[in-house]
Amino acid sequence: MAVIALLMVPVVGGIFYLDSKKVSREAVGGKIDVKTTANKEGKANMYTTAKEITTPDGFINTDGKPVTISEFVGKKVVLLDIWTYSCINCQRTTPYLNAWYEKYKDDGLVIIGLHTPEFEFEKVYQNVLDATNRLGIKYPVVLDNDYSTWNAYQNRFWPRKYLIDIDGFVVYDHIGEGAYEETETKIKELLSERAKVLGENKSGNLDEGLAASSVQKEKIASRSPETYFGSARNEYLGNGTPGRAGEFNFTLPKSPRLNTLYLGGKWKIDNEYAEAVSEASIVYKYNSKDVYLVAESGTEVLLEVIQDGKTVTEAKGADVIDGGIVRVKESRLYKLIHNENPGEHTLELRVRGNGLKAYAFTFG
Repeated sequence: MAVIALLMVPVVGGIFYLDSKKVSREAVGGKIDVKTTANKEGKANMYTTAKEITTPDGFINTDGKPVTISEFVGKKVVLLDIWTYSCINCQRTTPYLNAWYEKYKDDGLVIIGLHTPEFEFEKVYQNVLDATNRLGIKYPVVLDNDYSTWNAYQNRFWPRKYLIDIDGFVVYDHIGEGAYEETETKIKELLSERAKVLGENKSGNLDEGLAASSVQKEKIASRSPETYFGSARNEYLGNGTPGRAGEFNFTLPKSPRLNTLYLGGKWKIDNEYAEAVSEASIVYKYNSKDVYLVAESGTEVLLEVIQDGKTVTEAKGADVIDGGIVRVKESRLYKLIHNENPGEHTLELRVRGNGLKAYAFTFG
């Protein structure tokens, strides 16, 4: 996962270290796209063969049966989507994947969601299952908790899409959000090739318009980076020592700096998260339209969301109820702020109770 600096669309992200390897949760939208040839030998000189799914940790939407890529070679076109459920960039991609699956599954498209976790709580099967249901995902999802398939593809990014043709070659590769129409056009091209190889009649779906055009597009206009609370990556902590774990009392500054994380009260800093030991607070001056918080709590904790000194009302995110309150319990991403336009604001979160574990702020 990366330090995010959303300066343009597609999303631009930074880097972070995970198991001593650079890994980006979000990066410059990128692709590898070269023309398909019907000659397998010619393809072998142009493309790499798709890697198999290795040591899976669970399956969703498969009736308990394992899923492999090899079982579809010679039969289907496969879209392998590498994602993790608390990633807002992955969540914004999901509606397009759902639309493609619904439109093209009967034409030979298989989508496999490879869920490679960033945080420990994303390794829990029930958490991934709940997120899959919440996001309306109907295609197979495979848990890649040990990063074995991620590493086989030498991947460093969330999300990332690989298109695998009927002959088992990776012929298209896109990093991050965006290029939805382009990706769908490639899907249709590969499905047309499949129909020709198998001697099937091409369906009308392959001549129709793009399903991606029906999905409401979100304009990303953030100038604030993804910001972590845990000692492994809390370089934006403004009133403590970044990289230092332990239990500390924090005092909020009178004038917070832009894109700087401030904690108030007593917090326990762990490798991945900061845990509120008692009633505490968080202050962050940001520049974006939307604000999200990855968090969890063993027992329900209430967060009061305050923007520019006032309890949030019109600008409240989808998880904020009346009174500017967010009920935090499940391990997931919470939508705190949705301003009409991007801009500079000061966010304050007042923690009512203890046990809140805050992992990361992301912006949009």
